[in-house]
Amino acid sequence: MEPLARLGRATVDVLVELLADDRPRWGLELIKATGRPSGTVYPLLDRLEQAGWVTSSWDDDAGRRGPRRRLYALTPDGAAAARAAVRRATSARPARLAPRPVTG
Repeated sequence: MEPLARLGRATVDVLVELLADDRPRWGLELIKATGRPSGTVYPLLDRLEQAGWVTSSWDDDAGRRGPRRRLYALTPDGAAAARAAVRRATSARPARLAPRPVTG
């Protein structure tokens, strides 16, 4: 497994979603969950796969209508690296302050 050269916010968003569920996730599901465009998510997934953080496979559910889905899952080493990367990224960002309630 290779370390990632850069870890932007979009990468962190995708890693958070992949860590949130042990089941394999398909690209469109990750796009909807992160709010990131397909032109960002799919290249990220490709880069994560090339680095050995995720594996991918084609969905073989013959009963489901529509085109086949490409499923992505973190590898065991990728999951450990993703947890560490997300932890570093979130601790480096200043916490956003919640808006104060309006009283009056």
